[in-house]
Amino acid sequence: MSAQPSNPNVPPDHVSIEIDGVPMTAPKGSMIIHAADKAGIPIPRFCYHDKLSIAANCRMCLVEVEKMGKPAPACATPVMDGMKVTTRSDKALKSQRNVMEFLLINHPLDCPICDQGGECELQDLSMGYGRSVSRFAERKRVVPDEDIGPLVATEMTRCIQCTRCVRFTAEVAGTYELGGMYRGENLQIGTYDGKPLTTELSGNVIDVCPVGALTNKPFQFKARAWELMARESLGYHDALGSNLFHHVRRGEVLRSVPRDNDAVNECWLSDRDRYSFQGLYADDRATIPMVKDGGEWREASWDEALAKAAQILRDNGADQLGMLVHPATSNEEGALLARLADALGTGNLDHRISQHDLSDAATADVFGMRVAEIDKADVIVIVGANLRHELPLVNARVRKAWQNGARVHVVNPVDFDQTFDLAGKQIVAPSQMAAALANAELREAAKAGSSAVVIVGALAENGPHASSIRAAANDFAAATGAALCRIPQGANAIGLADHGVLPSGRDAGSMLAEPRTAYVLYGIESGLDFADTASAMKALGSAQVVAFSHFACSSTRAVADVILPIGLLPEIDATLTNLDGREQSATAGGKLPGQARAGWRVLRALGGALEAAGFEFTDLAGLRASLAKREVAPMVGRPPSTATEGLEIAVSTAIYRSDAVVRRAAALQSHPLNIPPRAVLNRADADALGLVDGGTGKFGSDAGTATLSVSVSDKVAPGTVWIEGGHGATAPLGAGRVQAGRA
Repeated sequence: MSAQPSNPNVPPDHVSIEIDGVPMTAPKGSMIIHAADKAGIPIPRFCYHDKLSIAANCRMCLVEVEKMGKPAPACATPVMDGMKVTTRSDKALKSQRNVMEFLLINHPLDCPICDQGGECELQDLSMGYGRSVSRFAERKRVVPDEDIGPLVATEMTRCIQCTRCVRFTAEVAGTYELGGMYRGENLQIGTYDGKPLTTELSGNVIDVCPVGALTNKPFQFKARAWELMARESLGYHDALGSNLFHHVRRGEVLRSVPRDNDAVNECWLSDRDRYSFQGLYADDRATIPMVKDGGEWREASWDEALAKAAQILRDNGADQLGMLVHPATSNEEGALLARLADALGTGNLDHRISQHDLSDAATADVFGMRVAEIDKADVIVIVGANLRHELPLVNARVRKAWQNGARVHVVNPVDFDQTFDLAGKQIVAPSQMAAALANAELREAAKAGSSAVVIVGALAENGPHASSIRAAANDFAAATGAALCRIPQGANAIGLADHGVLPSGRDAGSMLAEPRTAYVLYGIESGLDFADTASAMKALGSAQVVAFSHFACSSTRAVADVILPIGLLPEIDATLTNLDGREQSATAGGKLPGQARAGWRVLRALGGALEAAGFEFTDLAGLRASLAKREVAPMVGRPPSTATEGLEIAVSTAIYRSDAVVRRAAALQSHPLNIPPRAVLNRADADALGLVDGGTGKFGSDAGTATLSVSVSDKVAPGTVWIEGGHGATAPLGAGRVQAGRA
């Protein structure tokens, strides 16, 4: 007997069904709600979410199925050949209305003060399925609220126990922080221990909550949904380029929410991208051009500031000029910076400001496996990365792959907390990571998979052994057939490389190690963004500096001679290229503060003042029409330090200290993942140095000296001290090795 359906119009492994009189086919094993959604037939629901497992506990999706005596939940009833479903029959509607009545029995009547008002699924469905008058006269239940951190506000009396938030933290975030307590009418959703949510994806519970039980705490009581304008934009704090909307009122960004794109971020958003907009409104935001006269800063007109900047660049062209660009700079701005470098005759242009070892002339590359395919890989090797902090939503893809049976291996100097079980791990000092990739067992494990991927992160890319690790990763991928995915070190590192923001002369490290007479800084906070802060501040302090800056911070004021205020991504029209090589657009949302201008406009004005070629356009459309990829083969960089004494430094960027905007987002700075600066050592190393957990240690390197709180952990490889970058306290250490002792 053939296994194929007798009806030739039905595809293999599908069945023929009918919903509301509409004949259709649906995959075997799928649910009625899947078929209805695909056909555009609305079925009300609360607990069902297409990215989460099926719970079937709200019962709002009850429908009538022919030959079934009772209404069936559409989300949990599999389709069967010949099934006839009615979603709007008297039985179905009566059942749905009865469920709605039960859900509203204990729900408070506080829509006028609820932040979810106007975009609430419960409001929407109660209009269609609710009664105009409640038959319930008893006291409503009241549930105490929990403080679950600075990002998510709770009003748990509104909760309808749909468990979407519980399933999100368990299935997607992998932290299992929320759950149900008590039973029956006493059921409550909470954290068990009353502690804040620690997942880096916690804001997504706001999106999945169908009522106002979980809302955006920084946005609380700020505005109503109908007052806001949605502006399409992008996350610019990592290389994924998550799609999002900024919700804006009268030019002020009040919140950010995810924009669905299954090829990039699905329907999720990391907390870093969701809440970083607060940094737009920091007290030290650059809002007016400034020039330094006699060591003192004063405000200036745009004409005066641009004239002084142009004079500095005229006086210090060719090899005497260095141009350093933040790796989140847009394609449009990057292309103009490359044209400006050409006009000034300098090849000293680089965006790789966080990397110590460029002796192999490495640049950012497109992922060898698209992000959307990582969750289908069966072997994943993570090298030199705290993936949860670097790319939170790529980490979620790895977790999904693990849930589907993938085996995950790591090679790291620190045994970071993971949201998945590991099939193998090698916790070794940074200098040993390249050798660990040559491990025969690891290679055999990768060869055993039909779809393997190796992900190389910031601990590898930014360290002093980066070139050897990159070579080992290339060899590993070639020997095993694994796709090589090197995480770009910056939100637009790939786009800037494509548009020629690379050195044909000195790279970033060489420009600072051998000081130039003048520099252009673009979007950089000089005291925290460089790989080697000490040499950067020394070189910049002895030169003339033109700073295109978002913030007039103390470190920029200390080194700059001119500050030209420019807009951040939420305030400008721009394009970025993500780690898949996907060019994505952002539209201006927030209003530019004060006299700040979009960076491309400032560069156009400066290029015009210098009478440079390539600045003849008059608008953004004209600029974009002139964009073209540029082939630049960067020069081989200086070899890193070869110091052999002391502990090796492993530097990972703190999740909420990754760039100037994030560092100024108050809610993120209050998050429990934002740990104060510290040095973490293996117990054997701490004992040998006389350091104790909770004590204070003094750490000195070729770059500088730092006094830090000491934490002792067996998760750190022997011979290694782990610190998090992005803090002023850890910035002096750079990379390489340190001598340590009691303070």
